[in-house]
Order: sequence, then structure tokens, then C-alpha cells
Amino acid sequence: MKKLTTVIFILLFSVPAFSQFLNFGIKAGVESNTTPEYNVSRNISHNFWIIESMKNASWGFHGGIFTRINIFSLYIQPEVVFASTSFDYTLNNWVLGSTAFEVSSYTKSQKFNRLSVPLLVGMKLGPLRINAGPAANILIETPKALIDAPNFDEIYKGAVWGLQAGVGIDIFQKLTIDVRYAGSLGRQFGDVITIGSQNYRLDHEQRTFLLSVGWMF
Repeated sequence: MKKLTTVIFILLFSVPAFSQFLNFGIKAGVESNTTPEYNVSRNISHNFWIIESMKNASWGFHGGIFTRINIFSLYIQPEVVFASTSFDYTLNNWVLGSTAFEVSSYTKSQKFNRLSVPLLVGMKLGPLRINAGPAANILIETPKALIDAPNFDEIYKGAVWGLQAGVGIDIFQKLTIDVRYAGSLGRQFGDVITIGSQNYRLDHEQRTFLLSVGWMF
């Protein structure tokens, strides 16, 4: 019993010292993502689709957890963040009629839910911080197909690598505010598929601007 009491006291008194080197936190915020572009290389056929984005970028949200490992004026910060963004498209279906092509148009939304796992290395300048590092982006579920085609879902990659960099500020060593830029390495989530005689490619060299607020424990 005495040994157990001694261990408990040691742990209690070591928590404040340990918290100087390791912090846990939660965060949430908004982000602006460039819209994925579905580029179509088409041949003359009786039926093909043109997919056009309605906006160059859309707003989404994110939220997750992070750990900050403090090493003097440097720190390492791994994060696990859920992010979701919806994009709007105009779909034009061209069908060859008896004498000419006829087109029908409608709009459709597509939601991308992903898990972002950045590993940032940063430097503290008083309350200010700068950081940068790689980030894995993982699709949680395949977005709903924009057109009714059996292999349209195959256009999406399950995971890709990107980079994040930004600045932040800590207020009272508890409240954190971050502004970051995130870019992808290569065509994010994008492959080439063939539907009929048309080749569809998802150009998703996504550029994202993030604003988040967090709380450290």
C-alpha cells in the first residue's frame, strides 16, 4: 500500500513537468478546396458526357485531434483530422439524334470525406509558430458517381500524399489558432478510366487553405 501511494504521488507531481513536453488537443475549422476537374478526352460517339465544375473552389469543414511534442523551441505535431467538402457540377449529356447531337443538362453535388494525417515539424517564436510537413490524405468512402457508369468509381485513388505549411499562435498556452496551405503531390485521388469510347481523368491537384482553432490540455 505504501509503495502504491508513493507511485501515485510521483505520478501526480510529474504531470506538470511532463505536460511541458507533451500536449494533447482538439481542433476544428473551415477550409477552402479547389474543385476537382473531370477532364474528358472524347471521340465521336453516340453518347458522351461533359462534366463542368460550377465553382473554382468550395468551403468545407474539418475537425480532429493532435499531439504536440515540445523540444525546446522546436516541436513535432502529428494530427488525425476528418474533413468534408461538397462540390457542385453541371453535367451535359450529348446524344446523337437523327440529324444532330442533342444535349440535356442537370446539376449534381459530390461530397469528398477524407482523413488527413499530417506530421508537422515547427518552430516556436514566443507565442507565434511556423510549421510544415507531409500529410497523408485517405478517402473514407468513395464519392457518389456523377454519371451512371459501371466503372466510374474506379477513377478515385484511396490515398495520396501531400504537404502542409503554415503559421499559428498560442494564446495563454491553451488556445491555438492556425492558418495553413495544403497542396497535393501529383494528381490527388485521380486516375484515368474509359467509359465507352471516352477517357475520363480526375485532375485533383488540390490546393487547400485551412483555418482552425484548437484547445490544448
